[in-house]
Amino acid sequence: MHCEQITLKSGQKRWVCVADGPSDPATGKRRQIRRRAKTQREAKKRVQEALNQLQEYGIDEKKGQKITFEQLANEWLATYELSGVKRNTVRIREKEINILKRFIAKTPISLISHSMYQKIINTLITKEDYARTTVQGVNTTAGMIFKYAVRDKLIKDNPTDGVVIPKKRKTIEEIKENPIDEMYLEREELEEFLNAVYKHGLYLDLERFYTLAFSGMRSGELCALQKQDLDFTKNTIDITKTLYSETSNMRKYELTPPKTEGSIRTIEMEKPIMKLLKRLVRKNDKHKLQYRHLYEDFHDEDFVFCRDNGYPFIPKNIQMRMERILSKTSIKKDITPHSLRHTHISMLTEAGVPLPTIMRRVGHEDMETTMKIYTHVTNKMKEDASDKVRYTYGNILEKISF
Repeated sequence: MHCEQITLKSGQKRWVCVADGPSDPATGKRRQIRRRAKTQREAKKRVQEALNQLQEYGIDEKKGQKITFEQLANEWLATYELSGVKRNTVRIREKEINILKRFIAKTPISLISHSMYQKIINTLITKEDYARTTVQGVNTTAGMIFKYAVRDKLIKDNPTDGVVIPKKRKTIEEIKENPIDEMYLEREELEEFLNAVYKHGLYLDLERFYTLAFSGMRSGELCALQKQDLDFTKNTIDITKTLYSETSNMRKYELTPPKTEGSIRTIEMEKPIMKLLKRLVRKNDKHKLQYRHLYEDFHDEDFVFCRDNGYPFIPKNIQMRMERILSKTSIKKDITPHSLRHTHISMLTEAGVPLPTIMRRVGHEDMETTMKIYTHVTNKMKEDASDKVRYTYGNILEKISF
């Protein structure tokens, strides 16, 4: 190790020590470790610490100080996109990265400590008022980026390890504003909605909304259904894919695997629903046979819910149709096609279906959401049961009144 004293422009004296480190693994060139301090002893100590890190962990401290979080995140995202994930998932990761960039875009990756990162997470919950699920997503993405940095020998530890996602305590007013009842349609509301579908529905509304309500499918899964997914002998539907269109263009769609591995499933359907779908499939086959020659680009992929040219409808169309139907009802809840998925969970709960079976049927829906609905409905059933007992056996109970 070579050390010498230098004079800075300010006139101050400093010691600089230099030592040979391990050669660069990419180029094979000699790599020198240079550190500066007020004393020779301190400069030597800093050089030795840097050497130890390189030898023990392979950590390139200088490189970690040069690359910013923004640069590393962009590099990681490019690799992540090539892994085959859905474009919609990539867009979510981009949004989560943009949230982090507001705090640490230009911060060198090696200077982001656990405490700094924890403060960012705390701020997102307590001051920025982000939903906890959003912050959990941000943390997941950050974890993957920092893990990438650890593998690339830019940092030793992942700042997200051991991080705590704070729970924001809701006020009584907030709880009252967002009751679980608002997440799904009660039996009477579902009946009113489906009656409105029957009375005011446009092309395919009847088939789509009845199928969503009685299957628990996601709207993307419904739009992706093809003729071969329906078994009219066993009355089952295979759910193996979902439809995604980033630009909402019918010709620019993707068929990708469902949201999770558990979402790939086969569900048994009620016979009236399958008869409805069978009639639709036959109608599609007849239309294709008679009119496909009239279209220059007829899309022959046997989508169950398709346009006259064979191209599938996109999920956005279902949302628009639902809003139209709701406007013709007395329902005031903020209901979306996904609410019919929650409604299906409540239907199964009322029917006495065990929770694990419900989870499998809907394709491993978020446990927290499913549990909320399941618990809420079962508690209401207990209350209803008590009311029914009082109503039926009221005369007997009156005899012991004091």
